[in-house]
Amino acid sequence: MGSKTKKVILIIVLAFFVYAVFTSPTKAADIVSNLWGVIVDGFNAILSFFNSLLNQ
Repeated sequence: MGSKTKKVILIIVLAFFVYAVFTSPTKAADIVSNLWGVIVDGFNAILSFFNSLLNQ
């Protein structure tokens, strides 16, 4: 993709995020909280995997 296409897509995504926050801040906060939980759980799973590899 070209640089202009990436910028347009980024602007659209950011505009949608701002729209979502202003129209429904509670739902937006829930989504961010859930995404953060998924990221933390994934990171913990990776750490657990490497920890089990190193402790064999």
